[in-house]
Amino acid sequence: MAQPAPSPLQLDSKYDDYDFPTSAPTPQNGHPGYLTPEQQAQVHQLRLLLEQEGFTKRLDTLTLLRFLRARKFDVELSKKMFIDCEKWRQETKLDDTVPSWEYPEKEEMFKYYPQYYHKTDKDGRPVYIEQLGGIDLTAMYKITTAERMLTNLAVEYERLADPRLPACSRKAGTLLETCCTIMDLKGVGLAKAPQVYSYVKQASALSQNYYPERLGKLYLINAPWGFSTVWSVVKGWLDPVTVQKIHVLGSGYKSELLAQVPAENLPKQFGGECECPGGCELSDMGPWREAEWARPAWWEGKKKEADDAAIQTAAGDIKAGEAAATTAVEAADETKADAAAPVAA
Repeated sequence: MAQPAPSPLQLDSKYDDYDFPTSAPTPQNGHPGYLTPEQQAQVHQLRLLLEQEGFTKRLDTLTLLRFLRARKFDVELSKKMFIDCEKWRQETKLDDTVPSWEYPEKEEMFKYYPQYYHKTDKDGRPVYIEQLGGIDLTAMYKITTAERMLTNLAVEYERLADPRLPACSRKAGTLLETCCTIMDLKGVGLAKAPQVYSYVKQASALSQNYYPERLGKLYLINAPWGFSTVWSVVKGWLDPVTVQKIHVLGSGYKSELLAQVPAENLPKQFGGECECPGGCELSDMGPWREAEWARPAWWEGKKKEADDAAIQTAAGDIKAGEAAATTAVEAADETKADAAAPVAA
């Protein structure tokens, strides 16, 4: 198949305000910088239909393109997917949750299920790592709830979209919209398989339904015996484009993984050289932590507004309290004065 011809992305001044590159790194059909005139028109058509439905948020070109690619540029199906996503966001109050989200149980949870972003692969994309072998839902639900686990996952997807991917795009000098995922299956035997499958099924549904086109490459490492046989059957049911992104590797995964992730960026436990102080899993290191490439995320602005409002409210409460105290003192003084005054004969 011939490679698509370069074509400048048509931006909408009302919704598109990007401060990072907007062309894909390689020629790919349906990707920014390589759209056909028909695909450009489908972006405009989808936006118009959503505006007519009353939607005003997340109508930027790059977001709409991800939904269109996820539905093979079928505008009606893309519209349905977008609307379903927006309904979910409203039901979960995600836009309000992201700025104020805190997950203090994170370190304790990581004893059972580490899941974290850490530096970048050779293409400049964020590396996302999950270790599934220690999953123990009974123990984990004593620390947190299933709802908070999924909310934290959604918040991390939001933080992937902003600030992680924009920072990586600035550093790479080209648009990056996906991540490189490493899923470590070491310790996932028959006994743990049902628990692992239970959570992963929920997490996968959230990813596929609400965060389309975020997977760049997926490395399944330490795959247990028999997994390759199952995979050879399952991949026949998947889209060939998706299959090309997935690499099933046994315990001898290091050379292939290091071909994609620089040794200095890969945690030592996976065959790399990185040893972040305090542990790679808690460092959140990457371009999004580097001053040259990082910019405040949309939700950081909302958090500052909320913090400022809280400070003003607290200041108002203090002033009101001081005024009330002053009034009380004055009243008490007047009462004392009245009591001390001589009584007329």
